[in-house]
Amino acid sequence: MQALRITLCAATMAVAFAANAAEVEVLHWWTSGGEAKAAAELKKMLEAKGHKWKDFAVAGGAGENAMTALKTRVVSGNPPTAAQIKGPAIQEWGEEGVLASIDDVAKKEGWDKLLPPVVSNVMKYKGSYVAVPVNVHRVNWLWVNPELLKKANAKAPNTLDEFFATAEALKKAGIQAVAYGGQPWQDATVFETVALAVGGPDFYKKAFVQLDANALKSPTMIKSLETYKRIKPYTDKNSAGREWNLATAMVINGKAAMQFMGDWAKGEFLAAGKVPGKDFLCLPAPGTAGDYTFNIDSFAMFKLPNKDAEKGEKDFASAVMSTQFQEVFNLNKGSIPVRAGMDMSKFDACGQQSAKDFQTTSKKGSLLPSFAHGMAMHSATQGAYYDAISQFWNDDKMTAKQAADKLVAAAKVK
Repeated sequence: MQALRITLCAATMAVAFAANAAEVEVLHWWTSGGEAKAAAELKKMLEAKGHKWKDFAVAGGAGENAMTALKTRVVSGNPPTAAQIKGPAIQEWGEEGVLASIDDVAKKEGWDKLLPPVVSNVMKYKGSYVAVPVNVHRVNWLWVNPELLKKANAKAPNTLDEFFATAEALKKAGIQAVAYGGQPWQDATVFETVALAVGGPDFYKKAFVQLDANALKSPTMIKSLETYKRIKPYTDKNSAGREWNLATAMVINGKAAMQFMGDWAKGEFLAAGKVPGKDFLCLPAPGTAGDYTFNIDSFAMFKLPNKDAEKGEKDFASAVMSTQFQEVFNLNKGSIPVRAGMDMSKFDACGQQSAKDFQTTSKKGSLLPSFAHGMAMHSATQGAYYDAISQFWNDDKMTAKQAADKLVAAAKVK
């Protein structure tokens, strides 16, 4: 970000922006089946308000490619109207002085009452709303193909011990136990879930939110890393570089029995016509039933050149927070509505359980920001964590202690 800040200071912000009253350009990375269907609903709503949606979709599950494209656009003085940015990254962009306040919309619609503080605080920069939240994703899910478990005479696991027993039974039956996508953000997704199961929420907070060195090099971290690596023999040799939705497709199509992934995976099952509880199971990841790691999608708003362009931006923010969009979008995306008081009757058992657990864990202190999904630490720190975890996964000669030492060093990266 420092390099970006210097470049921005040098650039003249008087350059004409691309957005105008008739065109709302939206940068996002919702390109898979369920995600694209959900994004189409937002486009439909915005165009009903008289604006033209200009799609700026950049493929890549965790948004790394999208952020690279965004930096290029902002530096050149030509930002999109809104960009999918989340977590501490919103604050980083706020520091650049390029985000627009949408406080008037938020106050008019009472966002402070509709959003829990854990969400609204992330959407603000210096007390002013600069971003609008779209949803709440639970990250710590396990997706299961029950037919394959039946073939192996194995049961759906609730604990880590049960998970490895089930994985071994599947392996003996000639069935691939785990669908895995070997990309850094996916490595981190599985690892943080395992670490939560091994160490519990207090350890999780110390290691991934507070970046505590003692927690990062503790016996609990060593055990977490060792347990994570135990999953590798149950994955396939072609997992390197695989996109998450292709791994989900393996479970959908009976090529693998289980996948650790957030609830955006459910959108893929639904898009394939699968029925929860029958064709697939959604379970809290083994050992984490009482905890909830969250990922919140949101759109940050950029400063625009005129009042007409600003109106399109504010209509966009209002549409995102509407009950209509929150329901339709999240039914397609697999997530749950972010605003309070929503009717959940149209949501399936997975969504209803997620909404219930979101409220319960919020009250008891085990509602936790997913570091793998940009909710817990600055992007540079997160990238260093990614590197350490992926190196450990891919290098069978690296010990858990060596990996823990790398995490201690990663926590110092700012």
